Parts: sequence; structure tokens; C-alpha cells
Amino acid sequence: MSHPVHEHSASASATAATASSGVTLGDLIVQALTRHSSSEAFVAGDRRLTYVQVRDLVSQYVAALAHRGVGLGAGVTMLSPNMPESWIVQAATYLLGARFTGLQALASVEDHIVVCEDAEATVLVVTAPLEEHGRQVLAEVGSLKHLMVIPAAGGLPEGESYAVRPLVPGPATETDLAWLQYTGGTTGRPKGVMQPHRSMVQMVCAHMADFEQPHLPRYLAPAPLTHAAGLGVLPTLLRGGTVVIEQGFDPGRFLDIIEAERINCVTGIPTMIYTLLDEERPETRDLSSLEVIWYATGPMSPVRLAEARERIGPVFSQIYGQTESTGIGTVLPKAAHETASLERLASCGRPVVGNRVRLIDEDGHDVPVGEVGEIAMRNRGVMLGYQNLPEETEAALKGGWLHTGDLARQDDEGLLYIIDRKKDMIISGGFNIYASEVEAALAGHPSVGSAAVIGVPDDRWGEIVTAFVVARPGQDVDVLALQSFVKQVKGSMYSPKKVVVVDSLPQTPVGKVDKKALRAPYWSDPARKVH
Repeated sequence: MSHPVHEHSASASATAATASSGVTLGDLIVQALTRHSSSEAFVAGDRRLTYVQVRDLVSQYVAALAHRGVGLGAGVTMLSPNMPESWIVQAATYLLGARFTGLQALASVEDHIVVCEDAEATVLVVTAPLEEHGRQVLAEVGSLKHLMVIPAAGGLPEGESYAVRPLVPGPATETDLAWLQYTGGTTGRPKGVMQPHRSMVQMVCAHMADFEQPHLPRYLAPAPLTHAAGLGVLPTLLRGGTVVIEQGFDPGRFLDIIEAERINCVTGIPTMIYTLLDEERPETRDLSSLEVIWYATGPMSPVRLAEARERIGPVFSQIYGQTESTGIGTVLPKAAHETASLERLASCGRPVVGNRVRLIDEDGHDVPVGEVGEIAMRNRGVMLGYQNLPEETEAALKGGWLHTGDLARQDDEGLLYIIDRKKDMIISGGFNIYASEVEAALAGHPSVGSAAVIGVPDDRWGEIVTAFVVARPGQDVDVLALQSFVKQVKGSMYSPKKVVVVDSLPQTPVGKVDKKALRAPYWSDPARKVH
């Protein structure tokens, strides 16, 4: 039978007490911003802020939000480009005992209205270029009482000034709601994931214990700090490091910043790394400062990962987690990549400190080692539930375990291998076919840059394997040769019956491949619900 893997390490010995002692985000924020002074906390283009300057701005934003009625249990939402205030407003919100929700920058006014209504937000914070957008949301959401507009260049709202006061942790307890983050909505209407202070503290502890963070981090954040990338800020500041903020991802600019700012850690996603390999020559750059690239949000092709290690360096570490677990799940550290075969590179590693993992069948029983089961997790980073969705909450947290919806197998060494999302499994001719395994096979062909696989309805087979393929620069995709290649690597039932060559794959706002968008044209028949 499979069995939970319990991870312990000397470096983590001090984290368990912190994660279980009633410590809140407010405690950690005050500690991070008062233990350092003149060193740089944030870099954003030409703007460079010391710890003292950030501490003062957080204090002033505490006053600005309190002036608008924000206190214990209130809801603050924010829509902004990537900037220091993206985190500063969050910090002020937590110090007041309120909850924070980041809005997706690429979403529509209608989407933002839905989220703000469900979040029961009272204050919406936007930057000046987004003021009209914010006013449209304000007019439609009954709970919203205030629109706070931040100058595009940062700082306090125009015409406002507040005295700087010493920071205090605030009134929240570890069980109070801190982070109300909405899922990307690839499976339907976004769900509000409710994370209390204890979950966020556990995330910080797990990051500092198990993620191989440099001793003095210089953390590059090209993704929004209002979302998952922001989870790396507090661990960086607690070590006295610097957060370097970038507006989106441009591969050439990305490498320029690593060189110029001597970046030593960064969070990436597979599509970002593929683009870097296909459009730039990272092996010609000075990346000697780089100690770790954490890759997350989805599986990475072992073939392309091996290429990335050869051309960029032995700096890759895989993180698996979900919004529902505050990003806490498993880690495959750098050392595990060193001697790994291509098969081993497909592993997402072992549970991080403080996390218990089981692989279970449909009845909730552990599956034998080597067999596929759903990942179930239990740790202090697991959500309280989904906002206003009691039935979905009960299903997700059945039996006191977080049911992730991710299918995996475990080997004899306790390493986990993500096989697929339950909803992405294709049933063709009575066989279960895992889309991720077909995608990995496709990515092994020299003409393929990236690929996504879905099931398309078919009267004979039920579903047929359908692949969407992006060619590598300068390569042409031979469909018949590609089908033959997959057949040779995986077997005939895995070979896609249909291959569609596309310029790019649709993505969600957080950079995941949007399979719902790929499925929509094929599952539009009301009798065939898009899943």
C-alpha cells in the first residue's frame, strides 16, 4: 500500500513551532520590515526602495485603508500592474486584520464585478490608468464603498498624507481569513479560496525550509505580486533580500535583468522556460549569480527540462502545489535533478516539511505503490474552504483531506509523479489515456516546442486523442511522422488521431494552458458539456 511520506530536515527544525504557535502574517511582516533598514527591499525599474521606505509606506497605507473603514474582517481588492504597492497594500491589509483579494489584470470588468461581489469587498484599490475601470466595478458592486486610486508611479493616493507610526501585528488571530484568492476558472466560474493566517505562515515556513532559497535572496518576480508570485516576497524580506519586479515576461529583458541585478532566484512556469530556450541563447549570458529557478503551475517536459539544465545550468527545482494548499505540496530539489534520468525528471518530488500526502482511489482508500490515485494532502496550509460554496467545500475537504483532483503514482523511493488532472483524463475505446503522458511524448520530438492534448468526442471511440502542437522556431511539423513517433514511444492508443499545428497555445491569466478554450469548439453540443 502507498503510505504518507513524512519529511523532516535540520533546516526546518525552527519552522514547526512558528507554524503552530498562533503567529500571524502581521507578526512576520513587522519582523521582516524592522530587522533591516538601509538595504534595498524592492527594485522596480529606476525605482529602488529601502526597507525603511517600505516600512513607512506600509504604515501610511495602514492609515489610508483605516480611514476608509478597513478593519478586522473587511475585504480589500486590488487591480494594478506589478509594482511595490502590489505587496505594500497587501501588507497593510493584513496588519489591519482584513482579507486581501488580487484581481487578474487581463480579466474583464464583468469578471471583476463577479469576484468583488463574491468577495464582499468594501475597498477596491487601482492605479490611476485603471481608474475608469475601477469606477465601473464600483458602480455595480453593492458592498464596495470606496475606490482608492494610486499614482501610476507609486506612492500614496494623490493629495493624501499620513503620519508614519510604528508597525504593530494587528488584531487578527491565526484562524482569521487573510488571503481570499480566486482560482483561474479553467473549469468554470472562479472559486474563492479562503486562506487564514495560519496557512500563509505555513507557506512562508515551508518556503524557507525546503525551497533552497539563497541565504541573501535577490528574487525576480515577472508575474503579479497580487497572486502566486507574491508568495515569495515575505520569505525574501525575512532574509533581508531584495525583490526585483518586472512587468510581464520578455525573454531578452528577463536575461538582461538577471545579469544587471545579479538575480539568484526566480519563479518560472514551463511555457516561460520554453520561450526562453526557443527565442534566446541563455548559454551565452552571464547567469553565474543564478542559484535556483523554481518551476511550477504545470508539468514540464523532461526532454525540455534536460535541455534547460544544459543551457542555463543545474539550477532547477520543481514545486507542486495548489491555491487550495497555499502552494504547499511537494518539491523536487536541485540535487535530485543532477543524476536523474528523463523518467526521474518527470517527478514532482516528495512532500515539503509539514505536509502529508496520500494517493487514494474513488472510495478514499490508499492505492498500492506504482498505481495511479488522486493526491490528497493534509497540512496547515490547506484552505478553510471555498467562499460561499459549501457543497464544493465539503467535496474538496472530504474526510479532513484536501482532494486535489490531480492523479499521480508513487515509486518505491516515495517520489511522486503527476499523471494528469482527473478532468483531463481521456477515455477512448474503454482505455484511460492520460493527456500529460501524450504531451510528454510529443515534446520529445525535435520539431515540437510545446503541446497540449485533449479528448474530442467521437461516436465510435467515445473520445479521440487530439493534440495541439507549437513548432520549434525554424521547424516544420510532419503530422504523420509525429503520430508515428508517439506510437513508437507510448503505443498506438496514445498516438493522437488528430494533430492541429498552431502558432501558440491559449493561456489563462496565470500562464497555464487553457484547455477549456481548446475544448470549447468540440464540446459545444449541449449534450456534451465542456469539462
